[in-house]
Amino acid sequence: MKARTRLSSKGQVVIPEPVRRAQRWKAGTEFFVEEDGASVRLRPVAAEAAPDWESLIGCAGYRGPRKSIAAMRAAIAREALKHL
Repeated sequence: MKARTRLSSKGQVVIPEPVRRAQRWKAGTEFFVEEDGASVRLRPVAAEAAPDWESLIGCAGYRGPRKSIAAMRAAIAREALKHL
């Protein structure tokens, strides 16, 4: 895709909306700016890898016995009914 934009007096460049949409870039996306001869490349900073299961254990603070998926679903359903 080829699009045209302009550099502002503050050094800002607006990335045209069709490009942002195609790349799925949202406000706040961080980029590396790389010079490549006469060109400049924007490369999104890769998000950190998703945490593995072991690093998540205990993050909710629950210290009781393990619960089955069925028990967890039932508890979620009970709580959801309280908020209807």
